[in-house]
Amino acid sequence: MRTILTTLFVAIAPFSIIAAHSLSIGGYGEVAMSRNFYSDNVYRYSNPAKYKDDPSHGRFDIPHAVIYLNYDFGQGWSMQTEIEFEHTGTGSAVEKEFTEAGEWEQEIEKGGEVALEQFWLQKSFKPWLNLRIGHFVVPVGALNNAHEPLNFFTVYRPEGESTILPSTWHDTGISLWGDAGSWSYELQVIAGLDAFMFNRDNFIKYGSASPYEFKVANNYGFAARIDNRSIKNLRLSVSGYYGNSMHNSFPNDLKDTRYQDIKGSTWIASFDFCYKGKNLIVRGNTGYGHVDDAVTISTIKRNMTSNNAPYKKTPVGQSAITYGAEAGYDILGLNERIQDKLYLFGRYEYYDPYIPASDQQDYTFTDVHRIAAGINWLPIPQIAVKAEFSERFRTERYNNEPSVSIGIAYMGFFK
Repeated sequence: MRTILTTLFVAIAPFSIIAAHSLSIGGYGEVAMSRNFYSDNVYRYSNPAKYKDDPSHGRFDIPHAVIYLNYDFGQGWSMQTEIEFEHTGTGSAVEKEFTEAGEWEQEIEKGGEVALEQFWLQKSFKPWLNLRIGHFVVPVGALNNAHEPLNFFTVYRPEGESTILPSTWHDTGISLWGDAGSWSYELQVIAGLDAFMFNRDNFIKYGSASPYEFKVANNYGFAARIDNRSIKNLRLSVSGYYGNSMHNSFPNDLKDTRYQDIKGSTWIASFDFCYKGKNLIVRGNTGYGHVDDAVTISTIKRNMTSNNAPYKKTPVGQSAITYGAEAGYDILGLNERIQDKLYLFGRYEYYDPYIPASDQQDYTFTDVHRIAAGINWLPIPQIAVKAEFSERFRTERYNNEPSVSIGIAYMGFFK
């Protein structure tokens, strides 16, 4: 028996030593509660006066719970996985479709609400040259680049980018990235977006999703990001995406020859920054997107796709825009003996996911201004307790949408 145990120890011990130095486990998560002081009726935008005095409604939610597993094999080879549980779901959900007269439908969302957001292998040649192949985050915009909950002050993710862009945007492909002094870059070739998943209320947000067991890649997309940190405490970044989005659905059987040359070219341009001083944090972003052939795409979606196909029927605008900024000041930082941080913050953002072409119908309720103000208390660097008051402002015809939210979030590596 002693010989057997000794043999097992000798066999297992080297692996244990390697794992202790090479395996990293981490993650992040959020628990949130909100009380919304406006109507949740599906017709609240078509007849605002009727629903002005409706009662408030509340929600508890776990927006995201994420597990990271990273492993360094040595000799420049490494891997990472990220498994995300959204809203505690495990596959399907019953939803009330606002865009379809309030019908109740059972939805399969992106193949389920347990998602493998990252799974890649990487070979590192130099700090400025790394090759990554697999499934990874597409860092277009401020939020996709830094989507963990301690990277923004609000209880929920900032609304502007999360409304018009996939969030978190993750896709399969090849990535080349690196760091050189105060500069860093990333270039990606990924599966193209699907124009049939674009819609009025969310622009291209669902275009990266796939309801199938595979991702359609008849077309390819190209994403890029450049960051600069030449100025102390300040990061300046630009990012973007380009690709054709038509004929990227399944099955690829649009027989009408009138539309064979419609490409649905889609491009996105974004700028964001982050300043982190001793007690002050300021973040900001702006983004603009455009879809060629938006009118034709909207017509095809409405008239030529099957009623039971997993596509969005509402029209897509030819453009969308968002911009916003937030600032937080740590009032406890005035006393250097206190280790806790207590940020008082404010945020403003504007977004419109539907800017129509000249011959498209306009829907003015998609035009949104939003303000938020509150606190972030960090008893330790990995945990934040958040509370905020926020309000959405649409055009004068519509009712304002105030709400109160509280939440707690964590982010970090455990090993």
